[in-house]
Amino acid sequence: MNIKVKILIVEDDLLTQKALEFRLKKDGYNVVKASDGLEAKELLIAENPDILITDLMIPFLSGLELIEFAKNKLGKSIPVIVLSAANQEKIILDSFNLGADDFMSKPFSPLELTVRVKRLLSKNG
Repeated sequence: MNIKVKILIVEDDLLTQKALEFRLKKDGYNVVKASDGLEAKELLIAENPDILITDLMIPFLSGLELIEFAKNKLGKSIPVIVLSAANQEKIILDSFNLGADDFMSKPFSPLELTVRVKRLLSKNG
């Protein structure tokens, strides 16, 4: 149903990445994955995803730097969902100030994530 919608997942925990990929593919989305910030940066350019789901604590380039790159350097209006175990208010506020659209604390429900993805896509579509 959503086969043309491409989602970039940036997550260095492979178990979490696989769970996200499984859930989103089951919902009919096209999924592209990266396990570090540099790989994600390249995929943002090459794959032109419709939505970005990123962890904040990732190797090489942080999730915050990735959000800034996607929103400011590329000039994309790509919706961004941040996933993080970091529950510090400053980090959460920083991600929103850089343009994140939503924030989910780990651990989270994959089902809740898909509801948030649908909501963001309908808002931006």
